[in-house]
Amino acid sequence: MQTLTEEIKHELESQNEEFRSLLRDHHDHEKRLAELASKTFLSTDEEIEEKRLKKHKLHLKDRMEEIVREHRARVSAH
Repeated sequence: MQTLTEEIKHELESQNEEFRSLLRDHHDHEKRLAELASKTFLSTDEEIEEKRLKKHKLHLKDRMEEIVREHRARVSAH
């Protein structure tokens, strides 16, 4: 059974281009971070990339949550 938040995210994924784009980028970052995490040793450039990806991934998540909150507020206002 999905939670209300999961239902909203699913709805937004199908109806909101910005949300869909953010979600796609978030998944891409997760995939790349998993690749980096599987390495025994990271080069300096890879360490910098990892930090940048983590920061950007967090920013993406924050924006997606903001969109969910805005959607929830609009729905409950009706």
